[in-house]
Amino acid sequence: MAGVHALLLGIPWMDPHWLLHHFHTEFVWVSLVIVFVECGLFFPFLPGDTLLFSVGLFIATNELNFAAGPNAVGLTVACLLFALAAFLGNVAGYEIGRRIGPAVRRFDNRVVRRKHIDSTVEFFEKHGGQALVIGRFVPFVRTYVTLVAGVSEMNRVRFWLWSAVGAVGWVVVITCLGFFLGRTFPWLSDKIDWVILGLLLVTVIPIVLEWWRQRRRQEVTS
Repeated sequence: MAGVHALLLGIPWMDPHWLLHHFHTEFVWVSLVIVFVECGLFFPFLPGDTLLFSVGLFIATNELNFAAGPNAVGLTVACLLFALAAFLGNVAGYEIGRRIGPAVRRFDNRVVRRKHIDSTVEFFEKHGGQALVIGRFVPFVRTYVTLVAGVSEMNRVRFWLWSAVGAVGWVVVITCLGFFLGRTFPWLSDKIDWVILGLLLVTVIPIVLEWWRQRRRQEVTS
């Protein structure tokens, strides 16, 4: 079965099985580039969650052995490499945001409102660290949260710290989930699409509920 992203966009190279079949052990390096781009260069449709889960699952089912050692070694090396790629991608997105921030702040129209930029700055002053960590687990948010952090000129050292925490947490949780589920249920290798959709629902539902609560509070106070 082609991956969810491949089905939606008609791009076979976004299917983990297609990548593994065509690139073999180099599948890991291709995936590292995709994760870097998704986390920093504003391509939110790239399958970061899918690739992390697939790497863990493929290592568990012995379809992928790029570390030339026990599965636990491959899993550890993969987590380190992907966490580094995710962190560096965030740093790139943050620096781009800082560069274009002054230009963005000069706009005040229907598309870019200065008051929204100011409120974003205030939000990151209060919740920047949490936003970077939690946002890692949400597609699209993961891509743009670092840009907003750069535009709002979040403290660079603070950004590096929380971005590193988020990168490690995201990579370890998703990759290890794929690994342990792959060891327990090897047949999941053919059902990656449904697992990823389940993960997406788990991450999106709490955000939708929080948005609904905020909207209800605004309706009550207005």
